[in-house]
Amino acid sequence: MAEARTTSRPFSVKRLPGFTTVAIICFVALYAPIITLVVYSFNAGTSVAVWEGFSWRWYAEAWQNEQVQDASIRSVIIASWAALIATTLATMAALATTRTRPYRGLTVIYALINQPLMVPEIVSAVALLIFFAMIKVSTGYSGLGYLIAAHSAFCIPFAYLPIRARLESMDLTLEAAAADLYATPWKAFRRVTLPLLWPGILAGAMLAFVISLDDVVITEFVKSAGQDTLPTYMLGQIRRTLTPEMNAISTVFLGISIGLVTVFFFLNRRRK
Repeated sequence: MAEARTTSRPFSVKRLPGFTTVAIICFVALYAPIITLVVYSFNAGTSVAVWEGFSWRWYAEAWQNEQVQDASIRSVIIASWAALIATTLATMAALATTRTRPYRGLTVIYALINQPLMVPEIVSAVALLIFFAMIKVSTGYSGLGYLIAAHSAFCIPFAYLPIRARLESMDLTLEAAAADLYATPWKAFRRVTLPLLWPGILAGAMLAFVISLDDVVITEFVKSAGQDTLPTYMLGQIRRTLTPEMNAISTVFLGISIGLVTVFFFLNRRRK
């Protein structure tokens, strides 16, 4: 008598009762406000709740707004420097924690590098405020350097994660083979490690740039008078009056962030 054969399908979370309903509710809650913001950025009227026709009016007004221009330029400058500094430090940290044998204290180093991810941002902001206030009192300097330093410190773990992931996927024997061919450590890094690591570095830099560009909490605590970035400028405007101009600026911000994160995603998927 032939044995009865039972076929079992692999477990899939999609078959759980109520999964589809919960997923739809989550997607609606997440994306309905964003879609509404984008749609009302093209509103011809001044209301953010009453549709009065399609218009590019608020994009034109935002483009011609000198305060928006100044805040945007300042945001790009800070984000560019923060991404450069954070990515450089993150690359060195990733090399020191992956291209070597495990050593004592490595777990502590991981925790220190990723500390901004684990500590609430408001705590980091208050700590940076106190630290930089002491420096300001001692030196009298109150330029953008504090914002760049604060953003750089906060962005290091965001740049570190994709760079470290890229390094961990690379074989250590590559550098060993270069050394066997009489390459110096610097030449092995420049000719072997860096070309393979470049997609991870670029992905980490773009992620750090986006994080710095969108940051509000740390910027609000650290900035001095006249140093508004675009997010803090928008926050101040919303406290006064809310117009579709804020929707237009937010939509542009959203487009830039989506574009950079999309490029980051595809770069991080590269293996060659």
